Amino acid sequence: MISKRTALMSAATLCSALAIGLAMQHTAGPSRTAAAMVIPTPDPAGIAETALPELPTDAPLQIDAISLTAATPEADDSDARQLLRQDPETSCEMTAEAVPSPMAEVRLTVLSLCRPGERLTIHHNGMMFSSRLDATGALTVQIPALSSSAVFIVEPKSGRGAVATTSVPDLDLVSRVVLQWAGNSGFELHAREFGAGYGSAGHVWHGADLTAGRGSVVQLGDATQLAPRLAEVYSVPRLGGEQSGAIDLTVEAEVTAINCGRDVSAQTLELRNGRLRTRDLTLAMPDCAATGDFLVLNNLLETLKIAAN
Repeated sequence: MISKRTALMSAATLCSALAIGLAMQHTAGPSRTAAAMVIPTPDPAGIAETALPELPTDAPLQIDAISLTAATPEADDSDARQLLRQDPETSCEMTAEAVPSPMAEVRLTVLSLCRPGERLTIHHNGMMFSSRLDATGALTVQIPALSSSAVFIVEPKSGRGAVATTSVPDLDLVSRVVLQWAGNSGFELHAREFGAGYGSAGHVWHGADLTAGRGSVVQLGDATQLAPRLAEVYSVPRLGGEQSGAIDLTVEAEVTAINCGRDVSAQTLELRNGRLRTRDLTLAMPDCAATGDFLVLNNLLETLKIAAN
């Protein structure tokens, strides 16, 4: 026979077990629902291939929080250009193209969209001159070639430059003389063709009319820059004209407030019969009392001999 004390202990134990069971059943339901809602966020590109876990149809759907996201709108053309300008590997990359032109000249085109107005130094067979990209980041310049296999190196003030090459098949048809210098030294290159005097027909320099003589002088470089590199190039056809004889070449230097009383330097490059010869020049300028005068160097450059047809 069960004692009264034993019966009371059994009843208390049964009540405790029932209470624990009910508590576990009560907490198990919400836990299942919460576990079903923990869904890893898939990559947007793989949404179509990702299968979501099935939820029990009889389980209540519990949403604890909502996160709002905004899709990034497509960038318009101006935004795209801005991004390109900020990317040094795309639009900031400098490109150069060289295309041959008549009279053994080359049209050089340089482009760098994100560097408008930047200073450039252009090198070609020892000839150097400085220029500048325009407001769009472009530069086009016509350059008298000094080599039949012409190489042009574009050196920017900052960043990486560019190289362009081209073939110049008619180089042997012209004679060419270059005078180049750095700074505002006041140099000029003059050619007096077939006995012409100063200021008459046949006197060819950068300030003369294009029809002044058989040849022509072009000036390369931007003289408005600080400490520019400048070059003047005289070119004349070796054949095809009605006149023949000698062409006298002179280098002149104007005495200015910038160069008076100082030593100035220049360099000449002479292309004759396909060969290039270089000569350096250092000139002591008179004092500033001679400002406005010109120094004429007659024997620096060898006289050109031109044959008729």
